[in-house]
Amino acid sequence: MHLSAKTKKVIVLYLLVALFLGTGLFFLLEKKTLWFFVLPVVLIVAYYYVVSLDKVILFITFFTPLAITLHDPRIGAALSIPTEPLMFGVVVVFLGNLILERNYNRHVARHPLSYLIYFSLFWMLVTSFTSQLPLVSFKHLLSRIWFVVPFYFVAIPMFRDKKNIHRFLWLYIVALSGVIIYTLIRHAAHGFDEESGHWVMSPFYNDHTAYGAAIALYLPVLAGYLLYPGLSFTKRLLVVPFFVLYIIAIVFSYTRAAWLGSGVALVVLLLVLLRIRFRWVMAGAVLLVVMGFLFYQPILNRMEKNRQNSSTNMEDHIESMTNVSSDASNLERLNRWASAIRMFKQRPWLGWGPGTYQFVYAPFQLASERTVISTNLGDRGTAHSEYLGPLSEEGILGLLSVLALFGYAVYLGLRVYHRAKETKNRETGIMSLVITLGLITYFVHGFLNNFLGTDKLSVPVWGFMAILVALDVYHSRKKLKA
Repeated sequence: MHLSAKTKKVIVLYLLVALFLGTGLFFLLEKKTLWFFVLPVVLIVAYYYVVSLDKVILFITFFTPLAITLHDPRIGAALSIPTEPLMFGVVVVFLGNLILERNYNRHVARHPLSYLIYFSLFWMLVTSFTSQLPLVSFKHLLSRIWFVVPFYFVAIPMFRDKKNIHRFLWLYIVALSGVIIYTLIRHAAHGFDEESGHWVMSPFYNDHTAYGAAIALYLPVLAGYLLYPGLSFTKRLLVVPFFVLYIIAIVFSYTRAAWLGSGVALVVLLLVLLRIRFRWVMAGAVLLVVMGFLFYQPILNRMEKNRQNSSTNMEDHIESMTNVSSDASNLERLNRWASAIRMFKQRPWLGWGPGTYQFVYAPFQLASERTVISTNLGDRGTAHSEYLGPLSEEGILGLLSVLALFGYAVYLGLRVYHRAKETKNRETGIMSLVITLGLITYFVHGFLNNFLGTDKLSVPVWGFMAILVALDVYHSRKKLKA
Protein backbone atom coordinates (compact mmCIF):
# COMPACT_ATOMS: atom_id res chain seq x y z
CA MET A 1 0.00 0.00 0.00
CA HIS A 2 1.41 3.38 -1.05
CA LEU A 3 1.23 6.15 1.56
CA SER A 4 1.23 9.83 0.65
CA ALA A 5 3.91 12.14 2.02
CA LYS A 6 1.30 13.87 4.22
CA THR A 7 0.16 10.54 5.69
CA LYS A 8 3.76 9.56 6.45
CA LYS A 9 4.29 12.84 8.33
CA VAL A 10 1.14 12.28 10.40
CA ILE A 11 2.28 8.74 11.26
CA VAL A 12 5.69 10.01 12.33
CA LEU A 13 4.06 12.69 14.50
CA TYR A 14 1.79 10.14 16.23
CA LEU A 15 4.76 7.82 16.84
CA LEU A 16 6.75 10.66 18.44
CA VAL A 17 3.80 11.65 20.64
CA ALA A 18 3.36 8.02 21.71
CA LEU A 19 7.09 7.82 22.48
CA PHE A 20 6.87 10.96 24.60
CA LEU A 21 3.85 9.78 26.56
CA GLY A 22 5.29 6.33 27.14
CA THR A 23 8.71 7.63 28.21
CA GLY A 24 7.15 10.32 30.38
CA LEU A 25 4.90 7.83 32.15
CA PHE A 26 7.90 5.57 32.80
CA PHE A 27 9.96 8.38 34.31
CA LEU A 28 7.09 9.56 36.48
CA LEU A 29 6.11 6.15 37.81
CA GLU A 30 9.48 4.43 38.01
CA LYS A 31 12.12 7.13 38.33
CA LYS A 32 10.07 9.82 40.08
CA THR A 33 11.70 12.62 38.11
CA LEU A 34 10.43 15.57 36.12
CA TRP A 35 13.22 15.48 33.53
CA PHE A 36 10.79 14.16 30.96
CA PHE A 37 9.29 17.64 30.57
CA VAL A 38 12.22 18.52 28.27
CA LEU A 39 11.17 15.72 25.97
CA PRO A 40 8.57 17.77 24.03
CA VAL A 41 11.32 20.03 22.72
CA VAL A 42 13.50 17.05 21.83
CA LEU A 43 10.63 15.32 20.06
CA ILE A 44 9.57 18.44 18.16
CA VAL A 45 13.12 18.84 16.86
CA ALA A 46 13.26 15.12 16.02
CA TYR A 47 10.01 15.49 14.07
CA TYR A 48 11.45 18.27 11.92
CA TYR A 49 14.62 16.25 11.30
CA VAL A 50 12.37 13.69 9.65
CA VAL A 51 9.88 15.89 7.79
CA SER A 52 11.59 19.26 7.22
CA LEU A 53 15.36 19.53 7.59
CA ASP A 54 15.16 23.10 6.26
CA LYS A 55 13.50 24.27 9.46
CA VAL A 56 16.23 22.65 11.56
CA ILE A 57 18.86 24.60 9.58
CA LEU A 58 16.97 27.85 10.16
CA PHE A 59 16.53 27.00 13.86
CA ILE A 60 20.30 26.45 14.20
CA THR A 61 20.99 29.69 12.31
CA PHE A 62 18.92 31.74 14.74
CA PHE A 63 20.50 30.19 17.82
CA THR A 64 24.09 30.39 16.59
CA PRO A 65 24.74 33.97 17.86
CA LEU A 66 22.98 33.03 21.11
CA ALA A 67 24.76 29.70 21.65
CA ILE A 68 26.97 29.18 24.70
CA THR A 69 30.23 27.24 24.52
CA LEU A 70 30.77 24.67 27.26
CA HIS A 71 34.34 23.59 28.01
CA ASP A 72 35.42 20.29 29.57
CA PRO A 73 38.98 20.78 30.87
CA ARG A 74 39.30 17.05 31.63
CA ILE A 75 39.35 16.11 27.94
CA GLY A 76 40.19 19.51 26.48
CA ALA A 77 36.93 19.63 24.53
CA ALA A 78 34.46 22.43 23.87
CA LEU A 79 30.91 22.20 22.56
CA SER A 80 28.58 24.99 21.48
CA ILE A 81 25.09 24.44 22.91
CA PRO A 82 22.54 23.93 21.38
CA THR A 83 23.94 24.35 17.86
CA GLU A 84 26.73 21.79 17.42
CA PRO A 85 24.77 18.72 18.59
CA LEU A 86 21.97 19.77 16.22
CA MET A 87 24.47 20.13 13.36
CA PHE A 88 25.77 16.64 14.01
CA GLY A 89 22.19 15.38 13.80
CA VAL A 90 21.77 17.11 10.44
CA VAL A 91 24.92 15.37 9.14
CA VAL A 92 23.59 11.97 10.19
CA VAL A 93 20.17 12.54 8.60
CA PHE A 94 21.64 14.02 5.40
CA LEU A 95 24.13 11.20 4.89
CA GLY A 96 21.43 8.63 5.65
CA ASN A 97 19.11 10.16 3.05
CA LEU A 98 21.97 10.41 0.57
CA ILE A 99 22.80 6.71 0.92
CA LEU A 100 19.17 5.58 0.73
CA GLU A 101 17.79 7.93 -1.94
CA ARG A 102 20.87 9.00 -3.97
CA ASN A 103 19.05 11.96 -5.48
CA TYR A 104 21.23 14.93 -4.58
CA ASN A 105 21.31 17.67 -7.23
CA ARG A 106 24.18 16.79 -9.58
CA HIS A 107 24.75 20.45 -10.56
CA VAL A 108 25.46 21.26 -6.91
CA ALA A 109 27.49 18.09 -6.31
CA ARG A 110 29.64 18.83 -9.38
CA HIS A 111 29.96 22.55 -8.87
CA PRO A 112 33.60 23.79 -8.88
CA LEU A 113 33.20 25.20 -5.36
CA SER A 114 31.94 21.80 -4.18
CA TYR A 115 34.99 20.09 -5.71
CA LEU A 116 37.26 22.51 -3.84
CA ILE A 117 35.47 21.61 -0.60
CA TYR A 118 35.83 17.88 -1.38
CA PHE A 119 39.57 18.33 -1.84
CA SER A 120 39.87 20.38 1.35
CA LEU A 121 38.10 17.67 3.38
CA PHE A 122 40.04 14.89 1.63
CA TRP A 123 43.37 16.54 2.40
CA MET A 124 42.33 17.06 6.01
CA LEU A 125 41.58 13.32 6.14
CA VAL A 126 44.98 12.42 4.67
CA THR A 127 46.86 14.68 7.08
CA SER A 128 44.81 13.37 10.00
CA PHE A 129 46.30 9.92 9.38
CA THR A 130 49.82 11.37 9.39
CA SER A 131 49.10 13.76 12.28
CA GLN A 132 51.28 14.21 15.34
CA LEU A 133 48.04 13.89 17.35
CA PRO A 134 45.60 11.79 15.27
CA LEU A 135 42.76 11.95 17.82
CA VAL A 136 42.85 15.76 17.80
CA SER A 137 42.99 15.86 14.00
CA PHE A 138 40.08 13.48 13.42
CA LYS A 139 38.02 15.44 15.93
CA HIS A 140 38.90 18.64 14.03
CA LEU A 141 37.90 17.00 10.74
CA LEU A 142 34.59 15.86 12.23
CA SER A 143 33.80 19.37 13.45
CA ARG A 144 34.56 20.77 9.97
CA ILE A 145 32.18 18.21 8.45
CA TRP A 146 29.34 19.15 10.79
CA PHE A 147 29.78 22.79 9.78
CA VAL A 148 30.10 22.20 6.02
CA VAL A 149 27.37 19.58 5.49
CA PRO A 150 24.45 21.50 7.06
CA PHE A 151 25.35 25.00 5.88
CA TYR A 152 26.67 24.17 2.44
CA PHE A 153 25.39 20.84 1.12
CA VAL A 154 22.02 20.91 2.89
CA ALA A 155 21.58 24.68 2.56
CA ILE A 156 22.09 24.94 -1.23
CA PRO A 157 18.97 22.91 -2.21
CA MET A 158 17.13 24.71 0.59
CA PHE A 159 18.03 28.06 -1.03
CA ARG A 160 16.23 26.98 -4.18
CA ASP A 161 13.25 28.46 -2.34
CA LYS A 162 14.25 32.11 -2.62
CA LYS A 163 12.52 33.03 0.63
CA ASN A 164 14.90 30.78 2.56
CA ILE A 165 17.86 32.96 1.56
CA HIS A 166 16.24 35.94 3.23
CA ARG A 167 15.15 33.86 6.23
CA PHE A 168 18.68 32.56 6.70
CA LEU A 169 20.15 36.07 6.57
CA TRP A 170 17.58 37.72 8.80
CA LEU A 171 17.47 35.02 11.47
CA TYR A 172 21.19 35.52 12.13
CA ILE A 173 20.90 39.32 11.85
CA VAL A 174 18.05 39.51 14.37
CA ALA A 175 19.69 37.13 16.85
CA LEU A 176 23.05 38.93 16.57
CA SER A 177 21.20 42.24 17.09
CA GLY A 178 20.06 40.92 20.46
CA VAL A 179 23.68 40.11 21.35
CA ILE A 180 24.77 43.57 20.16
CA ILE A 181 22.20 45.34 22.37
CA TYR A 182 23.25 43.19 25.34
CA THR A 183 26.91 43.99 24.61
CA LEU A 184 26.39 47.74 24.21
CA ILE A 185 24.44 47.95 27.48
CA ARG A 186 27.24 46.18 29.35
CA HIS A 187 29.86 48.24 27.53
CA ALA A 188 28.08 51.50 28.43
CA ALA A 189 28.37 50.60 32.11
CA HIS A 190 32.16 50.67 31.62
CA GLY A 191 32.20 53.92 29.68
CA PHE A 192 32.76 52.21 26.32
CA ASP A 193 36.45 51.85 27.15
CA GLU A 194 38.70 49.73 24.92
CA GLU A 195 39.75 47.25 27.63
CA SER A 196 36.22 46.16 28.60
CA GLY A 197 35.34 46.05 24.89
CA HIS A 198 37.34 42.81 24.74
CA TRP A 199 34.96 40.78 26.93
CA VAL A 200 31.54 42.45 27.31
CA MET A 201 30.07 40.25 24.55
CA SER A 202 30.67 37.10 26.61
CA PRO A 203 29.26 34.48 27.06
CA PHE A 204 27.86 34.65 23.51
CA TYR A 205 31.18 35.41 21.79
CA ASN A 206 34.47 34.43 23.36
CA ASP A 207 36.14 37.75 22.49
CA HIS A 208 35.72 40.96 20.54
CA THR A 209 37.49 39.72 17.40
CA ALA A 210 34.96 36.96 16.62
CA TYR A 211 32.14 39.35 17.52
CA GLY A 212 33.54 42.04 15.20
CA ALA A 213 34.07 39.53 12.38
CA ALA A 214 30.40 38.46 12.53
CA ILE A 215 29.19 42.06 12.48
CA ALA A 216 31.45 42.90 9.52
CA LEU A 217 30.06 39.92 7.56
CA TYR A 218 26.51 41.24 7.75
CA LEU A 219 27.14 44.96 7.28
CA PRO A 220 27.23 44.69 3.45
CA VAL A 221 24.07 42.57 3.56
CA LEU A 222 22.19 45.22 5.52
CA ALA A 223 23.48 47.92 3.17
CA GLY A 224 22.24 45.82 0.28
CA TYR A 225 18.75 45.56 1.76
CA LEU A 226 18.56 49.35 1.87
CA LEU A 227 18.84 49.30 -1.95
CA TYR A 228 17.10 45.99 -2.60
CA PRO A 229 14.58 46.09 -5.48
CA GLY A 230 10.98 45.29 -4.70
CA LEU A 231 11.10 46.20 -1.01
CA SER A 232 8.28 48.43 0.18
CA PHE A 233 9.12 51.73 1.83
CA THR A 234 8.05 50.30 5.20
CA LYS A 235 10.36 47.27 4.91
CA ARG A 236 13.24 49.46 3.75
CA LEU A 237 12.63 51.75 6.73
CA LEU A 238 12.79 48.76 9.09
CA VAL A 239 16.29 47.92 7.80
CA VAL A 240 17.67 51.33 8.85
CA PRO A 241 17.81 50.73 12.65
CA PHE A 242 19.57 47.40 12.10
CA PHE A 243 22.13 49.02 9.81
CA VAL A 244 22.78 51.86 12.28
CA LEU A 245 23.02 49.38 15.18
CA TYR A 246 25.61 47.31 13.31
CA ILE A 247 27.72 50.37 12.47
CA ILE A 248 27.72 51.42 16.13
CA ALA A 249 28.56 47.86 17.16
CA ILE A 250 31.53 47.47 14.82
CA VAL A 251 32.97 50.79 16.00
CA PHE A 252 32.72 49.83 19.67
CA SER A 253 33.96 46.29 19.03
CA TYR A 254 37.47 47.81 18.75
CA THR A 255 38.25 45.01 16.28
CA ARG A 256 40.93 46.34 13.98
CA ALA A 257 40.78 43.27 11.72
CA ALA A 258 37.03 43.77 11.20
CA TRP A 259 37.61 47.43 10.34
CA LEU A 260 40.32 46.41 7.88
CA GLY A 261 38.08 43.76 6.28
CA SER A 262 35.22 46.25 5.93
CA GLY A 263 37.59 48.79 4.39
CA VAL A 264 38.87 46.29 1.81
CA ALA A 265 35.27 45.26 0.99
CA LEU A 266 34.45 48.94 0.39
CA VAL A 267 37.43 49.27 -1.96
CA VAL A 268 36.30 46.16 -3.88
CA LEU A 269 32.80 47.64 -4.13
CA LEU A 270 34.24 50.80 -5.67
CA LEU A 271 36.28 48.74 -8.13
CA VAL A 272 33.18 46.78 -9.11
CA LEU A 273 31.12 49.94 -9.57
CA LEU A 274 33.96 51.42 -11.67
CA ARG A 275 33.82 48.21 -13.75
CA ILE A 276 37.45 47.28 -13.13
CA ARG A 277 37.83 43.69 -14.35
CA PHE A 278 38.47 40.91 -11.84
CA ARG A 279 41.78 39.91 -13.46
CA TRP A 280 43.16 43.41 -12.83
CA VAL A 281 42.01 43.30 -9.21
CA MET A 282 43.76 39.96 -8.71
CA ALA A 283 46.87 41.23 -10.50
CA GLY A 284 46.93 44.24 -8.19
CA ALA A 285 46.53 42.03 -5.10
CA VAL A 286 49.38 39.76 -6.25
CA LEU A 287 51.54 42.81 -6.95
CA LEU A 288 50.94 44.15 -3.45
CA VAL A 289 51.95 40.80 -1.93
CA VAL A 290 55.10 40.64 -4.06
CA MET A 291 56.01 44.25 -3.14
CA GLY A 292 55.45 43.38 0.49
CA PHE A 293 57.98 40.54 0.25
CA LEU A 294 60.50 42.64 -1.69
CA PHE A 295 60.35 45.58 0.70
CA TYR A 296 59.73 43.54 3.85
CA GLN A 297 62.66 44.95 5.82
CA PRO A 298 62.05 48.69 5.16
CA ILE A 299 58.36 48.21 5.97
CA LEU A 300 59.23 46.38 9.21
CA ASN A 301 61.73 49.10 10.17
CA ARG A 302 59.03 51.71 9.65
CA MET A 303 56.52 49.72 11.71
CA GLU A 304 59.01 49.29 14.56
CA LYS A 305 59.07 53.09 14.98
CA ASN A 306 55.32 53.09 15.66
CA ARG A 307 54.65 52.92 19.42
CA GLN A 308 50.95 53.71 19.35
CA ASN A 309 49.12 51.13 21.51
CA SER A 310 45.45 50.12 21.37
CA SER A 311 43.22 53.02 22.31
CA THR A 312 39.62 54.15 22.72
CA ASN A 313 40.36 56.82 20.11
CA MET A 314 39.57 55.28 16.71
CA GLU A 315 42.39 57.05 14.86
CA ASP A 316 44.96 55.92 17.42
CA HIS A 317 43.47 52.41 17.48
CA ILE A 318 43.81 52.12 13.69
CA GLU A 319 47.38 53.42 13.87
CA SER A 320 48.18 50.75 16.47
CA MET A 321 47.60 48.05 13.81
CA THR A 322 51.18 48.56 12.58
CA ASN A 323 52.78 48.82 16.04
CA VAL A 324 55.17 45.86 16.25
CA SER A 325 57.40 47.42 18.89
CA SER A 326 55.20 47.65 22.00
CA ASP A 327 51.66 46.41 21.23
CA ALA A 328 51.49 43.00 22.95
CA SER A 329 48.63 41.77 20.79
CA ASN A 330 50.48 42.51 17.55
CA LEU A 331 53.76 41.08 18.85
CA GLU A 332 52.10 37.88 20.03
CA ARG A 333 50.44 37.50 16.64
CA LEU A 334 53.87 37.80 14.98
CA ASN A 335 55.16 35.19 17.43
CA ARG A 336 52.36 32.79 16.42
CA TRP A 337 52.94 33.40 12.71
CA ALA A 338 56.69 32.86 13.01
CA SER A 339 56.07 29.63 14.94
CA ALA A 340 53.67 28.45 12.22
CA ILE A 341 56.26 29.10 9.50
CA ARG A 342 58.92 27.17 11.43
CA MET A 343 56.47 24.30 11.86
CA PHE A 344 55.86 24.35 8.11
CA LYS A 345 59.57 24.30 7.31
CA GLN A 346 60.01 21.18 9.41
CA ARG A 347 57.01 19.37 7.84
CA PRO A 348 56.31 21.15 4.54
CA TRP A 349 54.18 18.50 2.80
CA LEU A 350 51.88 16.93 5.37
CA GLY A 351 52.15 19.35 8.29
CA TRP A 352 51.58 18.45 11.92
CA GLY A 353 47.92 17.51 11.56
CA PRO A 354 44.62 19.46 11.45
CA GLY A 355 43.84 21.21 14.72
CA THR A 356 47.22 20.44 16.30
CA TYR A 357 48.87 23.87 16.16
CA GLN A 358 47.88 24.91 19.67
CA PHE A 359 49.29 21.67 21.10
CA VAL A 360 52.65 21.61 19.33
CA TYR A 361 53.74 25.19 18.58
CA ALA A 362 55.34 25.94 21.99
CA PRO A 363 58.85 24.59 21.16
CA PHE A 364 58.90 26.65 17.95
CA GLN A 365 58.78 29.96 19.82
CA LEU A 366 62.00 31.95 20.03
CA ALA A 367 62.88 33.66 23.29
CA SER A 368 63.47 36.92 21.40
CA GLU A 369 59.95 36.82 19.91
CA ARG A 370 57.99 35.87 22.99
CA THR A 371 55.77 38.46 24.64
CA VAL A 372 54.22 39.13 28.03
CA ILE A 373 51.20 37.05 26.96
CA SER A 374 53.20 34.08 25.61
CA THR A 375 53.28 30.85 27.62
CA ASN A 376 55.85 28.10 28.02
CA LEU A 377 53.22 25.49 27.21
CA GLY A 378 51.90 27.42 24.21
CA ASP A 379 48.37 26.79 25.45
CA ARG A 380 46.60 30.01 24.47
CA GLY A 381 45.01 29.43 21.13
CA THR A 382 45.80 29.07 17.48
CA ALA A 383 47.98 30.51 14.72
CA HIS A 384 45.72 33.58 14.40
CA SER A 385 45.48 33.05 10.65
CA GLU A 386 43.16 31.12 8.34
CA TYR A 387 46.16 30.75 6.03
CA LEU A 388 49.22 30.06 8.19
CA GLY A 389 47.22 27.68 10.39
CA PRO A 390 46.51 25.23 7.53
CA LEU A 391 50.06 25.77 6.23
CA SER A 392 51.56 24.52 9.50
CA GLU A 393 48.93 21.83 10.10
CA GLU A 394 48.37 20.45 6.58
CA GLY A 395 51.44 21.56 4.63
CA ILE A 396 51.59 23.47 1.37
CA LEU A 397 48.48 21.76 -0.08
CA GLY A 398 46.53 22.81 3.01
CA LEU A 399 47.31 26.45 2.32
CA LEU A 400 46.63 26.10 -1.42
CA SER A 401 43.26 24.49 -0.74
CA VAL A 402 42.22 27.45 1.43
CA LEU A 403 43.46 30.02 -1.10
CA ALA A 404 41.68 28.22 -3.96
CA LEU A 405 38.44 27.93 -1.98
CA PHE A 406 38.37 31.56 -0.84
CA GLY A 407 39.57 32.91 -4.18
CA TYR A 408 37.03 30.96 -6.20
CA ALA A 409 34.19 32.02 -3.87
CA VAL A 410 34.98 35.68 -4.62
CA TYR A 411 35.32 34.95 -8.34
CA LEU A 412 31.99 33.08 -8.33
CA GLY A 413 30.20 35.92 -6.54
CA LEU A 414 31.48 38.53 -9.00
CA ARG A 415 30.68 36.27 -11.96
CA VAL A 416 27.08 35.81 -10.79
CA TYR A 417 26.85 39.57 -10.24
CA HIS A 418 28.03 40.38 -13.78
CA ARG A 419 25.77 37.73 -15.30
CA ALA A 420 22.82 39.18 -13.38
CA LYS A 421 23.66 42.64 -14.71
CA GLU A 422 23.70 41.31 -18.26
CA THR A 423 20.24 39.77 -17.80
CA LYS A 424 19.00 42.84 -15.88
CA ASN A 425 18.24 40.74 -12.80
CA ARG A 426 18.87 43.40 -10.15
CA GLU A 427 17.73 41.27 -7.20
CA THR A 428 20.24 38.50 -7.90
CA GLY A 429 22.91 41.07 -8.77
CA ILE A 430 22.62 42.94 -5.48
CA MET A 431 22.33 39.74 -3.45
CA SER A 432 25.41 38.14 -5.02
CA LEU A 433 27.43 41.35 -4.64
CA VAL A 434 26.68 41.95 -0.95
CA ILE A 435 27.24 38.28 -0.10
CA THR A 436 30.61 38.43 -1.86
CA LEU A 437 31.55 41.63 -0.03
CA GLY A 438 30.57 40.00 3.26
CA LEU A 439 32.85 37.04 2.51
CA ILE A 440 35.67 39.42 1.59
CA THR A 441 35.47 41.04 5.04
CA TYR A 442 36.09 37.63 6.57
CA PHE A 443 38.77 36.50 4.10
CA VAL A 444 40.73 39.67 4.92
CA HIS A 445 40.03 39.21 8.62
CA GLY A 446 41.41 35.67 8.18
CA PHE A 447 44.92 37.05 7.73
CA LEU A 448 44.83 38.11 11.39
CA ASN A 449 42.47 35.64 13.09
CA ASN A 450 40.85 32.27 12.45
CA PHE A 451 37.32 31.33 13.46
CA LEU A 452 36.20 28.64 11.01
CA GLY A 453 36.61 26.16 13.86
CA THR A 454 33.64 27.81 15.61
CA ASP A 455 29.93 27.83 14.83
CA LYS A 456 29.74 31.63 15.21
CA LEU A 457 31.59 32.25 11.94
CA SER A 458 31.32 28.89 10.19
CA VAL A 459 27.54 29.16 9.91
CA PRO A 460 27.58 32.49 8.00
CA VAL A 461 30.75 31.81 5.98
CA TRP A 462 29.66 28.40 4.65
CA GLY A 463 26.09 29.68 4.38
CA PHE A 464 27.22 32.65 2.28
CA MET A 465 29.12 30.30 -0.05
CA ALA A 466 25.97 28.16 -0.30
CA ILE A 467 23.96 31.25 -1.29
CA LEU A 468 26.42 32.04 -4.10
CA VAL A 469 26.22 28.48 -5.45
CA ALA A 470 22.41 28.52 -5.17
CA LEU A 471 22.27 31.83 -7.05
CA ASP A 472 24.58 30.37 -9.69
CA VAL A 473 22.69 27.09 -10.09
CA TYR A 474 19.07 28.11 -9.51
CA HIS A 475 18.57 31.87 -9.71
CA SER A 476 21.25 33.63 -11.74
CA ARG A 477 18.90 34.12 -14.68
CA LYS A 478 15.76 34.66 -12.64
CA LYS A 479 14.26 37.28 -10.37
CA LEU A 480 15.04 36.95 -6.65
CA LYS A 481 12.15 38.43 -4.69
CA ALA A 482 12.47 39.63 -1.12
